Amino acid sequence: MAAEFISVTFPNESNDLNPIPDAPVDPLFLERYARSLDDYGFNYTLIPYSSSSFDPFTIGATILAHTKNIKIIVALRPNTVYPTVAAKSLATLDQLSGGRVVVHFIAGGNDDEQAREGDFLNKEERYERQEEYIRILRLVWTSTEPFDFDGKYYQFKQFRSAVRPTKGLIPISLGGSSDAAYRIGGSLADIFGLWGEPLAETKQQIDRIYAEAAKAGRVDRPRIWVTFRPIVAETDELAWVKAHKVLDRLNENREKGLSRSPLSAPRPANVGSQRLLDIASRGNVQDRALWYPTVTATNASGATTALVGSPQTIADSILDYIDLGADLISIRGYDNYNDAVDYGRYILPLVREGIRDREDSKKKAAA
Repeated sequence: MAAEFISVTFPNESNDLNPIPDAPVDPLFLERYARSLDDYGFNYTLIPYSSSSFDPFTIGATILAHTKNIKIIVALRPNTVYPTVAAKSLATLDQLSGGRVVVHFIAGGNDDEQAREGDFLNKEERYERQEEYIRILRLVWTSTEPFDFDGKYYQFKQFRSAVRPTKGLIPISLGGSSDAAYRIGGSLADIFGLWGEPLAETKQQIDRIYAEAAKAGRVDRPRIWVTFRPIVAETDELAWVKAHKVLDRLNENREKGLSRSPLSAPRPANVGSQRLLDIASRGNVQDRALWYPTVTATNASGATTALVGSPQTIADSILDYIDLGADLISIRGYDNYNDAVDYGRYILPLVREGIRDREDSKKKAAA
């Protein structure tokens, strides 16, 4: 049993509780944030992407320059960079960092957001394009001779790159809850990302991904990445007090128009957000500590499911998902920097201790 931890890097002090509209990059904050993640033992940090956000390649290069061990996960929408260019950019970062790069694909779940950058394909077409894109990246990274590509979305002739990843290939991640996401992720991805759902629903999704991998003839499986937004305090009781304060602030910010999803926003079009909202309608607390009011307060805008409790309660909840088959756990909070430090100090050690205890028990049982 092994599990790794992912955080999310933010380039300034703006966060969900205290948003600062159009805040510029704060180089000193970014450096301190990245180094703290590295020092506290996070294995990866995701650099998110939206039509209005900072360039993830540049932010990623900065993180790599100021850290020693942590790997970056560069979020990439296929409509924003031609695949041969992205392949070289990613491989360059990988060489500079000694193999510390992962790429996470976003097919695009919102038509309006895609249109902001000139992408007018429908959802099915976006997934088809993503599949072509992934195949091109791997061809670029492995082909020693010039090659042609004649696809539906990309065509080029006699391309060859002299820039290769440190270990031959760069891990490819993608996520989603649609049939197309399961099919492409199961057949092609090294990592498949899921948002935090109850254990039963998460198990169903994992089984579906594994079934698609088997259908594609794979002898391996994608690693499973599950994301949560923990709200932690010294005791469970204090954590619940804190959670309701967080919820009040999220609702207040949405009423003021400071949320990513305004009050007038319709129900999200992407399946992942729809699933979260449907689950939220069944009750506020599910399983050990999974809390859903943060989902409804944000209209399920991204990964919004909270875990609430003491460090031990949250660690035990995370271990439930690791027991279920999760290989990577992403945790980010609402007060970005301070929450990341708390996770590194109090939650990561407990989860890793729990993993060691499970491994020791298995060894004793086998002896």
